[in-house]
Amino acid sequence: MEFDLIARHFTRATPGAVLGVGDDCALLAPTPGMQLAVSSDMLLEGRHFTPQASPAGLGHKALAVNLSDLAAMGATPRWATLSIALPEADDSWLTAFARGFFRMADMHGIELVGGDTSRGVLTISITVIGEVPPGQALRRDGAQAGDDIWVSGVIGSAALALAYRQGRLPMNPIDAARVLPALCLPTPRVGLGIALRGIASSAIDISDGLLGDLGHILERSRVGATLEFSAVPTLPVAQTYLHESVARDCVLAGGDDYELCFTAPVSRRDAVQAAAATSGVAVTRIGHITAGPGLSVLDADGQPLPFEHTGHDHFAA
Repeated sequence: MEFDLIARHFTRATPGAVLGVGDDCALLAPTPGMQLAVSSDMLLEGRHFTPQASPAGLGHKALAVNLSDLAAMGATPRWATLSIALPEADDSWLTAFARGFFRMADMHGIELVGGDTSRGVLTISITVIGEVPPGQALRRDGAQAGDDIWVSGVIGSAALALAYRQGRLPMNPIDAARVLPALCLPTPRVGLGIALRGIASSAIDISDGLLGDLGHILERSRVGATLEFSAVPTLPVAQTYLHESVARDCVLAGGDDYELCFTAPVSRRDAVQAAAATSGVAVTRIGHITAGPGLSVLDADGQPLPFEHTGHDHFAA
């Protein structure tokens, strides 16, 4: 049963691998002179998605969130493994899941080379492997005092959608429909990450919240930061709700954006904009790195804006 399931849904040609699905291990031949970037992520039913979630959407998102980690390192995607626990072998569910997964894989040139299946609570675990030239990986520990802080795309849409679904933020259904795609179908910024090699001084993907993930850069780089809340890019529809503390919290501390937050010297502003243009992704300056420790957020009048949360806690109830 297990091997038939794998053969039906997840076995495809893997010309970029020496040996793909079907043996005890995949055999991979990295490009000579390149370093490997490896990351794993997991999605659990009831924790990261509901039982009603679209299987095609889950296939898309499960791979997208892993590709976002490669993007944050400036790595080119090459291979992935997929392990999935299923309550039962549901062919129609798996067909839809594989369709979403492989659509995302084909967009980014990544090959599925192995994994595992088992019976259990629906759990999806993916490991991705990418390549980056030596010394060019984007890391969290390179931010310097005076650097600009940038983000890609728009921030907070996925968290606004989740707050709406959970009944924590009343929204017009038409407005909610505009933010829901960010929660269900995130877009990893792989091209931008690659274009920022040699330009960005540090980078991270925003998976657990803007303040929390920026905080990881600050901790690793031993610096502080000042952000301007009015500069943080959001969808126009979000502006309608920012008078609500819940909505402001979604922008500052909401997870699931999968945009890039990165720093770069002021002298590289033109290079950053050129990288954004090359990758077709908008970027916005939202603050600067400071020499002293601490993170402050300023309102439109330049006054400190209080905030209660910085990001998602994976072990919170």
